[in-house]
Amino acid sequence: MDNNKQTQPPFNQQLPPTTTTAPTHTSYVILRRARLQLDGKGGTGRFESAAQSETSRQARQALAADWLRYFFLASGLCRIKKTMADEVSEVDVQDMEVDRRRESDESADEEIKEKPDIPDGGEKNGEEITGDLETPVDIETINLDPDAEDVDLNHLRIGKIQGFEVLRKVKTLCLRQNLIKLIENLELLTTLTELDLYDNQIRKIQNLDNLSQLEILDLSFNLLRRIDGLDTLTQLRRLYLVNNKITRIENLVYLTQLRLLELGSNRLRVIENIESLRDLDSLFLGKNKITKLQNLETLTNLTVLSVQSNRLTKIEGLNSLVNLRELYLSDNGIQVLEGLDNNNKLTTLDVASNRIKRIENIRHLTELQEFWMNDNLVENWGDLEELSGALALQTVYLERNPLQKDAQYRRKIMLALPSVRQIDATFVRF
Repeated sequence: MDNNKQTQPPFNQQLPPTTTTAPTHTSYVILRRARLQLDGKGGTGRFESAAQSETSRQARQALAADWLRYFFLASGLCRIKKTMADEVSEVDVQDMEVDRRRESDESADEEIKEKPDIPDGGEKNGEEITGDLETPVDIETINLDPDAEDVDLNHLRIGKIQGFEVLRKVKTLCLRQNLIKLIENLELLTTLTELDLYDNQIRKIQNLDNLSQLEILDLSFNLLRRIDGLDTLTQLRRLYLVNNKITRIENLVYLTQLRLLELGSNRLRVIENIESLRDLDSLFLGKNKITKLQNLETLTNLTVLSVQSNRLTKIEGLNSLVNLRELYLSDNGIQVLEGLDNNNKLTTLDVASNRIKRIENIRHLTELQEFWMNDNLVENWGDLEELSGALALQTVYLERNPLQKDAQYRRKIMLALPSVRQIDATFVRF
């Protein structure tokens, strides 16, 4: 299994969930100080009248400043540069900057740039409040080494692919997390073997015809709806298209050298058009809408198959996958553990979070090392006998099955499966 891009359990490349800047420790200190000042005035929260002394006026301004600082910090506003008017004109908030970059869990739609509202009583005074606007950077401001073989330009707000023709020796070009919308101006980079455009705003695969030496292409977390424009990439070994809006597997017929295909988190409903990928080693289809395991007959070299988080109800169509070593089918609607008669080389079997009532039909899987069956409906301790022939079994997950209600849960597993070194998330102690 290729570990460069993928970790277990595979599905896989997931972008962190949407985050919002929380109030900092400083903001809580400011709030506490403001509240203490209010408590000193009888806890009413009201300012004294304008007829009070200069000392009282200064205290009033300091209190207002504290509340404003807390408001700005807690709201997570970005690069606030403003001078407040009237009573709070002395408040200096020029250094109050909170750097925030909003990342979407789906990351398939374009980021929404927002400008903060002007607080009550405030005015611009000729200077505009700046929101978290990501303005594309001109590539001419970036120094490129003509002799470089590996070029990493990640998270630099690059908006357009241009100026790379000087890289006549480049083999790896990484442009992750930028603002690129169009694949272009790469025709002269004929030495390129790896192109990484992960997390941009690309809507179409195009202008790659001259990159005949390309072996790795990553277009994950973009806005793609179709697989096309890859016909000339006959040397491609790994193709990553995670988290796009792709609805169909197509136009892969010429990619006969492909070893890894990652299509997790798209909108696929059918496994199709992969018959020509006879050398495929790893296929990841997690988090789609697939209802049936099918059209896998020609993939006899497949060793890793992940169809997690789909709509499967039955394990089938795997008879030709005699070299399969890792099978991930968690988070589906499977009811019976079956259909694995010819998959004798399995070392990892993940059927967690399904509707399976019995551990059965796997006694022949003697090379099994990891068995994940948590969050199912298993209640018969005698079912563990199915795993007795797996002498190399190291890890078993059975938590959140009816079995776990037994007070001797861990002890019974240890007695039935003496080779096991990890039960659920806890290592076995001897």
